[in-house]
Amino acid sequence: MKAYVFPGQGAQFSGMGKELYESNDEAKKLFEQANDILGFRITDLMFEGSEEDLKQTKVTQPAVFLHSVILALTTTNVKPDMVAGHSLGEFSALVANQTLAFEDALGLVAKRAAAMQQACEKNPSTMAAIINLADAVVEEICKKVTEESPEELVVPANYNSPGQIVISGTVQGINTACEHMKAAGAKRAIVLSVGGAFHSPLMAPAHGELKEAIEAINFKTPICPIYQNVNAQSTSDPATIQENLIAQLTSPVRWAHSIEHMIADGAVEFIESGPGKVLQGLVRKINPSVTTKGI
Repeated sequence: MKAYVFPGQGAQFSGMGKELYESNDEAKKLFEQANDILGFRITDLMFEGSEEDLKQTKVTQPAVFLHSVILALTTTNVKPDMVAGHSLGEFSALVANQTLAFEDALGLVAKRAAAMQQACEKNPSTMAAIINLADAVVEEICKKVTEESPEELVVPANYNSPGQIVISGTVQGINTACEHMKAAGAKRAIVLSVGGAFHSPLMAPAHGELKEAIEAINFKTPICPIYQNVNAQSTSDPATIQENLIAQLTSPVRWAHSIEHMIADGAVEFIESGPGKVLQGLVRKINPSVTTKGI
């Protein structure tokens, strides 16, 4: 069985999607439609923008979404048996399995990005990658830091692969947690260059706005199941998909568990659609016996 997976924020690079735009008329039409929907020429930033331009959440999220989705929609023989997306990539996955229309999903991604950027400005916060430490140890340290300094908050945000967890929280909380992680034997504890504490309660200010936007959109019955970030479970029920997508903003991304469940349900080939190869690398770390490739 073929599983299609879609990357999230962090996969962007200058020049992304340019070759696709120039070589495929259908892709060009979708990119231009996106420029109209967004009200600015995101293609200019994707194709020619600097790293700094692309790092702004309000640009990054629609850019990664567009590259991922347009690549999948304009490539022949894309017939997923199941899909999953990492964080933002969940919106791309929902277009690929026909739960969401392209224009509806893009509108949601733009609203999500703007709401998240506002939440980041309200609560200065960050994230850090913890390498080579057991999940339970990371969870315990996050809990301890938060309990000892209630004004600081640190939580696990992305369970990416065995030995790789990303944590989210206040700037001081993350710095303190990183020291504890190193003392506990982490190979590395690296503060990431991100605008805020994604997938944590610090994103709560963005929750209401996104919930309203998601509930206003028509979610159709998909052509294949999606394994969602919130619980790593498979579903094809539109109402459940909608609820999980709302909860995703402030909940951890259970990526490693999602991949394990997809493999248990018969996935033998994982195909990544979007910029970069990050998810192919994570899938191989989770289970080296499956095949991985990009579109």
